[in-house]
Amino acid sequence: LIPCSGGCPGERGLLGFAFHPSYATNGLFYVAYTRLNGDIILARYHVSSNPDVADPSSAAILLTIGHSSQSNHNGGHLAFGPDGYLYMSVGDGGGGGDPFESGQSINTLLGKLLRLDVDHGSPYAIPAGNPFAGATPGLDEIWAYGLRNPWRFSFDRQTGDLYIGDVGQSAREEVDFQPAGAAGGQNYGWDCREGTLAYNDTSDTVNMPPIYNTDCPGRTFTEPVLDYSHAFGCA
Repeated sequence: LIPCSGGCPGERGLLGFAFHPSYATNGLFYVAYTRLNGDIILARYHVSSNPDVADPSSAAILLTIGHSSQSNHNGGHLAFGPDGYLYMSVGDGGGGGDPFESGQSINTLLGKLLRLDVDHGSPYAIPAGNPFAGATPGLDEIWAYGLRNPWRFSFDRQTGDLYIGDVGQSAREEVDFQPAGAAGGQNYGWDCREGTLAYNDTSDTVNMPPIYNTDCPGRTFTEPVLDYSHAFGCA
């Protein structure tokens, strides 16, 4: 165990790992993990002369996401999509009921699925098709939002379709879906939805007074393709 703030160790540690699609020739791989203070890190490494060992001197931090006050809901899965871009899932910042109101905010990387072009730019470039890229309001890295703790996702190897496993609050777990070739910007509902159920957060301890989901009316959500009770299984 290591010392950490906001509980120890919670759900922190090594979160995700992905080889570059051209790893056989460039030796690059990417790691998502938490710092001792809980912040989420995306880093790039190069393999050493030993094919089973990374070169520690090659470490390059590409992205740091503040996440220091709660030890849960880090998300952290990494995978390259069929489009060659690196996707990274990030939890909503922890606690219960999304107290930071991250899921529905396009001004934080928490509670999101990110899409990065790690082959260009410094430390990365923003794919032109990202829904909030450029002058569009919202953070450029965001690909989809409204997620609670999307700790794992997967691209179908035959179709390229995207499936996201998102952990529910206390009633439902869910699987979210995006067909191959679809534009980004999907809002998967949290914290206005838990699965297909309406969710009303009355326990907001960060933004006082409680906002009671005043960000929910009038929004359009992409409902999960599957939601189920905790009695059936985990996300």
